Amino acid sequence: MSSTPATDSSPHRRPTPSPQYASTRLDVWTMMNQVSASVNAVNLGQGYMSFPPKDFIKAAAQHALVENSHNQYAPPRGRPALLRQVAQHFEEKLGRPIDPEAEVSVHAGANEALLSLFTAFLEHGKRHEVVLMEPAFDQYTPNIVMAGGIPVYVPLRVSSAVDPASAVVSSSDWRLDIAELEAAVNENTRILVLNTPHNPIGKVFAHDELAAIAAVAERHNLLVVSDEVYEHLTYATPHISIATLPGMWDRTVTVGSAGKLFGVTGWRVGWAVGPAHLIQPALSAHTRIVFTTNTPLQEGVAAAFQLAKENDFFSIQRAEYQHRRDRLMAIFDDVGLPYVVPDGAYYLLVNASSIPIPDDYLFPHFIEERGHNFKLVYFFIREFGVSGIPPTEFYSDAHKDLAKDYIRFAFCKTDEGLDDAEKRLQKLKTYLDTATIR
Repeated sequence: MSSTPATDSSPHRRPTPSPQYASTRLDVWTMMNQVSASVNAVNLGQGYMSFPPKDFIKAAAQHALVENSHNQYAPPRGRPALLRQVAQHFEEKLGRPIDPEAEVSVHAGANEALLSLFTAFLEHGKRHEVVLMEPAFDQYTPNIVMAGGIPVYVPLRVSSAVDPASAVVSSSDWRLDIAELEAAVNENTRILVLNTPHNPIGKVFAHDELAAIAAVAERHNLLVVSDEVYEHLTYATPHISIATLPGMWDRTVTVGSAGKLFGVTGWRVGWAVGPAHLIQPALSAHTRIVFTTNTPLQEGVAAAFQLAKENDFFSIQRAEYQHRRDRLMAIFDDVGLPYVVPDGAYYLLVNASSIPIPDDYLFPHFIEERGHNFKLVYFFIREFGVSGIPPTEFYSDAHKDLAKDYIRFAFCKTDEGLDDAEKRLQKLKTYLDTATIR
């Protein structure tokens, strides 16, 4: 007779997922892309480029793909050619020697670099905390939670000297209260995340702001994870890496991305740069998360770095993006909606508080349940044919009201796409004029 215990084979029993991933709620990107597609809107929502990479960048990848030696596993740290190029890039950027074999690691995009760092420096069950400045890129929080950490939020706030609902303001008007930051740090805090140039505000942190943040990090022995994926997209305001400040190299890891640097977000190649005692743990985590990053595109990025200088790529790219930024700002000037002038990155935060939504307007449940900002963006897409992203998705529940009147638009788009957006937004201009008369 078998001693195997009987099992319930009922078809109603199913494996139970972790509560963290059991939800089927749509992510904001998929949701707004679907709404946009349903009305054939001009998609200025998600930050992907609607134009191709430069020919020399595509050619670098094509050449790498046909090399027989580029089709097998890369070393977990990264391909030597790319490690050398990233090290050289950061030597120029940070003004110090970088050891490509100890102070650089290559990752499957900047996001995986962040996850590797959080995994390496946070422990499950220890209540380790990570301070995020809001608005914060929406991947930070789930990555921290996945690594066992607890996110703590400190918002950037618009200076009380300006009224963003009635006038154009600068991204530099969004300031961090250092006393509020200091109050958020305690004995459990392990990491402080900095994003400059900032998504979605476009703020480029000034030297005095970075110095104040650095002082907090040093007082409390914090690791600073500096997300600088938009490092080359700045307009007049110079980008400064916090790792260049006195004493900060030893406690900072700077994260970068080929996707943003070269306009190839689908390649998923990123990197982390910092002292060996910080990079090695992140590399150990990376080895267990994905083991390695795809070989041919690492080689393609390495070649793109070399060719970028020959083609004066970064200067040309910056001028092209400044043209797109100024074009989109002019469109909203004409419409009559104020916005935040970005000093970096490729997003425009538009204050849409003056757009009246009819009381009887019908919203689908998946929008209704997400609150006012999602309804504002949904209404904007459906009625005016241009899509954006609700920036409340970049906030914790406690601070969502700070962004409830804004819509984030991306200007990494073609001139034709911006022209189409301008034509469609004439309807909004008429709608606002009519609302004013009423």
